[in-house]
Amino acid sequence: MSTQFSVKLSKIIRTHHLTPAYLPRDADEIIITTAEVSRPGLELAGFLDYFDNQRIQIMGKTETAYLERLDESRRQECLEAFFAKQPVTLIITRSIQPTPLMLNLAEKYGTALLCSDEVTSSLMAAIISTLNVELAPRITRHGVLVEVYGAGILLLGDSGVGKSETAMELVKRGHRLIADDAVEIRRVSSRTLVGSSPKNIRHFMELRGIGIINVRRLFGIGAVKITEQIDMVIQLEQWDPTKIYDRMGIENEYTEILGNKVPMLTIPVKPGRNLAIIIEVAAMNQRQKEMGYNAAAELLTRLGIAEDLPETILHDDWSTFD
Repeated sequence: MSTQFSVKLSKIIRTHHLTPAYLPRDADEIIITTAEVSRPGLELAGFLDYFDNQRIQIMGKTETAYLERLDESRRQECLEAFFAKQPVTLIITRSIQPTPLMLNLAEKYGTALLCSDEVTSSLMAAIISTLNVELAPRITRHGVLVEVYGAGILLLGDSGVGKSETAMELVKRGHRLIADDAVEIRRVSSRTLVGSSPKNIRHFMELRGIGIINVRRLFGIGAVKITEQIDMVIQLEQWDPTKIYDRMGIENEYTEILGNKVPMLTIPVKPGRNLAIIIEVAAMNQRQKEMGYNAAAELLTRLGIAEDLPETILHDDWSTFD
């Protein structure tokens, strides 16, 4: 059974600087459960067949201008039908003040009525963005999340393989720590995963032999970050001499997290390997692949042994990388 997440209306009010005109109860008790937001144009015209009263409703200049053109009885009929569906929240934008009729109906049907100075489309986009994060499906993975050259790298592997030590070396080299030990991953869109640390352990790291350290206190605010998009997963594992590891990197391997595909590398760990440098190179190489350049494919092309390479790789333009 999937978990349904929610966000309190009070957080939406604080985040987007909304002004309550009427609240049926404390904003902390009003719960938003869907990231969908609507502008009730058809609904005000009388089409309410698919109305979802759990969505935040936003009225702007267009909707209020339409209502003003109606005669008084028709206006009351439209608004009565709309509020009778008991939408969880109605926001009126562009500093437009709710009419006495709206206030009366909001009180009658228990709808939170809020006001904003923002332009309708901008506020709507901002609220959707907030809701996508707050209500996103999420899981917690045992690992470390770091930002390397602007790319979010999720380090996975068994306990003791060296994830935290590698992250510490990366921080010393000027990169940033997002989460250690527990990484909370949210699926904010069909293509984007965002990782963060649980608040109670944020900026803390465990190093065997030393104990718990506070990375922010030791290295400064520039060494940490609250959230980061996950661009690559690197699986660290103890070197297995019987296993054949990829030595060319022709095509990306992927792993699936919350239904999203993420590029993945498996890096073997053994004494003498500088994992921090290897991860830096992996981040830069992945960025080049995203820009259309594959070093292994170019090498095989120059050697004349690239007959079996995918056409999408063979036809990439590498001239800008010479």
